[in-house]
Amino acid sequence: MARIIVVTGGKGGVGKTTVAAALAACLAKKGERTIVCDADFGLNNIDVTLGVEKQVAYEIADIVEGKCRAKQALVPHPKIPNLFVLCSKRSDLQRYVSAQQIKAVLESLSQEFDYIFIDSPAGIDEGFHRAVAPASEAIVVTAPHISAVRDADKAVTILKSYELSKVSLVVNGCRGELILSGEELSPDQIASVLKLPLLGIVPYEYSLSVSDFSVPHKSIRLLAESLKTGKEKLYDPTRQYSGFFGSIKRALKRSL
Repeated sequence: MARIIVVTGGKGGVGKTTVAAALAACLAKKGERTIVCDADFGLNNIDVTLGVEKQVAYEIADIVEGKCRAKQALVPHPKIPNLFVLCSKRSDLQRYVSAQQIKAVLESLSQEFDYIFIDSPAGIDEGFHRAVAPASEAIVVTAPHISAVRDADKAVTILKSYELSKVSLVVNGCRGELILSGEELSPDQIASVLKLPLLGIVPYEYSLSVSDFSVPHKSIRLLAESLKTGKEKLYDPTRQYSGFFGSIKRALKRSL
């Protein structure tokens, strides 16, 4: 049975889709049969993020309406074996899909897969609930900014009303030089504020430059390992800025 995990966070632009795609790709490369399901029916772009938009023939609404079987709607990634994409509706907004229908679709697929990630839309309205309801676990993604952490806190509060077996935190876009200078909240501080276990840390440089998910960054590899084993293995974004030579790097960053 697959672990069905919603990737959420409240605020838009914190990297939920990127984290979901990168994590799924990394696990797939490790041999885990993995699906990424796009539950953002308004701004759906997981297919574009993973570069499979030209291969999409069916979507979730087609499964619900009986136009195809669930397996037929899965788009296999051309470069990453074991990775599949399940897209949401792209056009007719009258084709309503409920949380219960998404849950039924994912549960019908879960016996043949190891992980199913649900990419949640921004906000905490109906779309948020539609994405969370089918899940058994949640990963909350936030950026190290007050507004993002505040929105994540609102999402965490709502997640407590669901019977999730685990809710954990990924801090995306961390800048090691700013953490060391005290200008940016550290991942540990954010985890303390949100009262969540820290599952992963993704550096700012990676969050800006993602283009090829077939080569996982070290931070994503550690995140995947933490998720898979339950043992904390965190990337350290401050390491390259520590010590004498690190202080020079920090000074050069400030001068640019």
